[in-house]
Amino acid sequence: MKTILPAYVACAILMTMGVANAQDTVIVPAPQPDTVVIQPEQQTVIREYVHKNPVASVNILGLELALGSKVPDTVELHEVPNATYRYTVIDDQTVIVDPETHEIV
Repeated sequence: MKTILPAYVACAILMTMGVANAQDTVIVPAPQPDTVVIQPEQQTVIREYVHKNPVASVNILGLELALGSKVPDTVELHEVPNATYRYTVIDDQTVIVDPETHEIV
């Protein structure tokens, strides 16, 4: 029994090392080719403006709030000074919209 115990201990140590190494792995998804990237400076401008200028939320049945989803033309888009994109609040979530395509970015 004494000769088997060190083998069990060594196996246990090796198994825990694998678990510890797995926790250090970070997987970063590759950006999609059509992904819109809003620069950090513009993100700050938009975030601060939206926070200072809240608008009423609208409910749109059947609209999935996801990147690339099209917001109906009837939804009022609110301008952000010095920014390309507009914003609106749908189902109590603020979304940034491309005013030309009406897609959520």
